[in-house]
Amino acid sequence: MFRTEVSIKASQLNLPHQSEVVTIGSCFAEVIGQKLLQNKVPALVNPFGTIFNPLSACLLLEIACGKTYDFEQHLVQHNGVWYAYDLHSALSSPSKEELLHIIEQKLQETHDQLQRASLLIMTWGTAVSYRLTATGAVVANCHKLPARQFTRLLLNPSEITDAFNQMLPRLQQLNPTLQLLLTVSPVRHTKETLEINSVSKAILRLATHQLTEAHEQVQYFPAYEIMLDDLRDYRFYKSDLVHPTDMAEDYIWQKFVSAYFDEGFQAFLPEWEKIKRALAHKAFHPVSAAHQQFLKATLQQLRQLEQKHHLNCSAEAAQLQAQLL
Repeated sequence: MFRTEVSIKASQLNLPHQSEVVTIGSCFAEVIGQKLLQNKVPALVNPFGTIFNPLSACLLLEIACGKTYDFEQHLVQHNGVWYAYDLHSALSSPSKEELLHIIEQKLQETHDQLQRASLLIMTWGTAVSYRLTATGAVVANCHKLPARQFTRLLLNPSEITDAFNQMLPRLQQLNPTLQLLLTVSPVRHTKETLEINSVSKAILRLATHQLTEAHEQVQYFPAYEIMLDDLRDYRFYKSDLVHPTDMAEDYIWQKFVSAYFDEGFQAFLPEWEKIKRALAHKAFHPVSAAHQQFLKATLQQLRQLEQKHHLNCSAEAAQLQAQLL
């Protein structure tokens, strides 16, 4: 053996295909969330955009669960565009009123999905955070405003666990059966220097450990350890040497599915992969009898899979129907 495989303890989750999921946090939450959507799991993925620090993620979940919070007091206008300090820059608008409406919609959508969800995945990217000097509040995003308006700080584990423990009762009140899965993003924050990145990840990892020890419904998925130890090779990083490659993401995804989803979903994945390859196929002669027969056979397989696993594949069916003569 020339690698150290990370073994994940058997989980009691055993989620079926129809389980609703919410992801929030860094770009790794986006990766896992998109893979869930691509494989027909009803997931709400990073509704507030990429959120790197755990304090901001916990605050947003609290607000979605009912905490009173005046977002209007936490907006800023820069170069003619309105932003929210608590959200990613992707959620912005030239109109203040439109931005507040977008925020309200996102909060309601998150509230509703959390109420129905079986699993909430929180991915924490960094303990390096920025405090708005004028108010003292930790922000989710600086929106490229002048650096003098912020104070850089390194969160400590107790700040993170306190924020989580303040948020958790609201989640439990909204959805008593909701399970939480904490992860530390394997993406390296090299702009903070490798030394600070190591300290930051250690803080996040300690906080997740303390929370899983304290709460029965909170588990930890070792995406960080899989990337750093199991996949200990630069060939598993993209050219920026920061983000995992598609191969690495697929490997971590397989570990995730094996740990938390039931046998039915795991059996579905190779069948669905075959359908996805067929949908992506580009024919040289789309009107040929052979390709038309291929489309009909794929459509029949899709209908069978849809019925077998109780899925909604109307978009995929429409894509195939549109190509039939």
